[in-house]
Amino acid sequence: KPAMSSSAPQTEPHVVEDCRGVLQLMSDGTVRRSAEPPALFSAVDVSEDECGVEWKDVTWDPAHGLNARLYRPRHLGAANDARIPVVAYFHGGGFCIGSGRWPNFHAWCLRLCSELPAVVLSFDYRLAPEHRLPAAQEDGARAMSWLRSARGGGGDPWLADAADFARVFVAGDSAGGNIAHHVAAGLGRAGLGPGVRIRGALLLAPAMAGEARTRAEQLECPRDAFLTTEMCDRYARLALPEGASRDDPVLSPAGPRAPGLEAVEMAPVLVVASGRDVLRDRNAQYARRMKEEWGKEVEYVEVAGADHGFFVVDPWSERADELVRIVRRFVVD
Repeated sequence: KPAMSSSAPQTEPHVVEDCRGVLQLMSDGTVRRSAEPPALFSAVDVSEDECGVEWKDVTWDPAHGLNARLYRPRHLGAANDARIPVVAYFHGGGFCIGSGRWPNFHAWCLRLCSELPAVVLSFDYRLAPEHRLPAAQEDGARAMSWLRSARGGGGDPWLADAADFARVFVAGDSAGGNIAHHVAAGLGRAGLGPGVRIRGALLLAPAMAGEARTRAEQLECPRDAFLTTEMCDRYARLALPEGASRDDPVLSPAGPRAPGLEAVEMAPVLVVASGRDVLRDRNAQYARRMKEEWGKEVEYVEVAGADHGFFVVDPWSERADELVRIVRRFVVD
């Protein structure tokens, strides 16, 4: 009597998680990535000539092939010492997708460079799920070390004529805002040594999570929102270390398990939240705990009626104009 085969029929790998069509986690554990950004982001109009900005790409981390896009105004004025602040910027994307080379992030950094004005360094970092947290925060800290080497002559001399390294601001949107918090808390006010001083942290709708739902996550997130509670959970599943909960301090820097920052001397922090954002309540809770419990200098601003990432979805909108004015007041005025 012939032996019966107990092997199950082979099936093709199927999609387990999908992030805006540009990243897919398959059932066999493999990851598929698109070389192109989502259509919503690639359709952003970019007009560099109007901005009066020049830029170039460099590889800041050859080991991982990580890019940085450097921006500076074409005309800094007649004075030879007309140096301007430095903004070290980290893009959003749930720690899973995104690049400073995507048109939307590029256009936003053009605006910041031109209208603050500032030297802007837009850093890419390792992405999940191939590189789970805290890889992104670790890359943020290493990017700042690269910035220090740029000042000392070991990096890119293209920055030397424009950048005031005594006025460095760590910034980012969404996941990048989370990275900016961890970098700023890790460096403190002392910064990166002589001549490189952290003057502030700029967190634009920073990505934060937690096990206990907020009101915005439960009741107030519109079904047509750019970022929903379900999307936040998906990013958390893909980005967190295996077995970690949403209360892990890498995603919940002011949550119940976060180490206190009372003893950390930090530069001022600006938190900008969006009124229609699922992250709004978490951003407000973060700002409140930083200020009231840990004694940090924190300014909290909420842009009424705005959705998550409104300034990168449409970098030329009237609300984006408002945000540029808010950022300029914090960085320059």
